[in-house]
Amino acid sequence: MEQKIKQSGIDIGGNIRRIRIDKGIGQTELVRMLQLEEVAITRETLVKIERGIQHITGSQLRGIRDCLATTYDELLK
Repeated sequence: MEQKIKQSGIDIGGNIRRIRIDKGIGQTELVRMLQLEEVAITRETLVKIERGIQHITGSQLRGIRDCLATTYDELLK
């Protein structure tokens, strides 16, 4: 089982949402992009991650970083 990354003190979900919206990418589109990269995620999971009520896995974070063409620094600030 893959380790989950706790969002305590860091608003990873909020950062993902902000970057995604800034780039004009919808949640469904981001999930589709992630699934094409073989990242296991559903739209419901993305919604929960963005709201900060579900932990994100390392592979999900890496996939989101790649699909949004951003950096870990931006996602984890």
